[in-house]
Amino acid sequence: MAVAEKVMAGLVLAVCLVLLLRIFLSPRLRSRFDRSALNAWHRLRHGFGRLGRRRSARTSRAPNPEEAAKVAEEAIRRAQEGSWRGNVYTPKSFRKPRKPH
Repeated sequence: MAVAEKVMAGLVLAVCLVLLLRIFLSPRLRSRFDRSALNAWHRLRHGFGRLGRRRSARTSRAPNPEEAAKVAEEAIRRAQEGSWRGNVYTPKSFRKPRKPH
């Protein structure tokens, strides 16, 4: 048996034992067990979400003002090359004849 199969089998066995134990609890203890399991699940999800946000914040960078100005000037130049019909912009590249399908 491969290691991954053993790990999965162990996890399934652990879940089955926990659910079997839950059956034998009184209703009051069962609701308390369910509430604590749900809280643990929410904490785990929140922790993984924070980890992902921290990683994405670390990889993002602050915008460079000179680079932003260059990008803005390029966008303005491209917009001036096309034609405007009301508030609809049509670039020159859209004027080519379309190929039928």
